[in-house]
Amino acid sequence: MIGAMKYALFLLVPLAASCGLVQPKPDRPGAVDASAPAGPFAGTRPQARPGTEAAAMDAPADVVEAAQPAAATPPASGRLGTTVASLGNAAEPGMWIKTPLVRQAGTGTITYPETGRSVEAQLIPLDGPPTAGSRVSLAAMQELGAPLTGLPELVVSR
Repeated sequence: MIGAMKYALFLLVPLAASCGLVQPKPDRPGAVDASAPAGPFAGTRPQARPGTEAAAMDAPADVVEAAQPAAATPPASGRLGTTVASLGNAAEPGMWIKTPLVRQAGTGTITYPETGRSVEAQLIPLDGPPTAGSRVSLAAMQELGAPLTGLPELVVSR
């Protein structure tokens, strides 16, 4: 009895698994596909909420431009801002910081307020919003006295 049930189980499992593989063919050419949505909601699509980015995609370009606030441009020199930093690639030598606070590479100063130490470093642009974090070289982190495994807040200046 149990032996027969085992054989039945071995036959029924593959049979049940293959049910989704068999697709009926339409009787006549041009027949409606059963998997296509039908009924009163067939062409209905969700609409974006007003004021969202998706809603702005449907608006004319002049309306979108008028609705967007002017982008804040960081100053060319002086204090660029504060950033949360992490240790960058330790294999890359030198004093550098990859940060979204700059748009062009150049030389600047990194300050760690907790120790009061500053270092001159290469400022390398990093894609992302200005509020995104930065990556700092091992040499710069050590010179600043910042924790290598922490996320110190650094002040970036030109």
